[in-house]
Amino acid sequence: MVRLLVLVEGETEETFVNELLAPHLSKKGFIAVSAKFMGNARKRDRRRGIKRWPGVREEIIRHLNTDKNLYVSTMVDYYALPGGEENPNAWPGRFQAISLNFDEKAQHIEAELQQDIATYSPQLFKKQRFIPYIMMHEFEGLLFSDCDELARSIAREASISYLKPVGIYVP
Repeated sequence: MVRLLVLVEGETEETFVNELLAPHLSKKGFIAVSAKFMGNARKRDRRRGIKRWPGVREEIIRHLNTDKNLYVSTMVDYYALPGGEENPNAWPGRFQAISLNFDEKAQHIEAELQQDIATYSPQLFKKQRFIPYIMMHEFEGLLFSDCDELARSIAREASISYLKPVGIYVP
């Protein structure tokens, strides 16, 4: 009975959720897993990229209000999150995360996002229904981290040696 909606910033993340994550999570009991671009899908110029937090917050709350069996998550890259101490469009915790250790940044922002949603919608908020996810690395960069697989997937296996950085590759 549980459904998961992942708000994403681009087509690569959308494809990952719909083609890889959804089948995996369906085996774990989710009846539906889908990705949706943040923002207005009808306005192509507003479909991609990380949106301002007030609009994303509104969208998350609207989706959580749709039914009690819906879980909502995000899949966004840390580096492009709007920040700034006085910026009304900043994502909660982004400005403070600058001064944190690398391994604390995402967790800090995720906790601040949950707190913000709880503050704006305390009557429906259950911590487990909103599961923010902040990626510390550009998602597309992770796709190219296995040179052998990249070369095979683009049918250029002879190019493997050119893809591997000299002196850095560890088999």
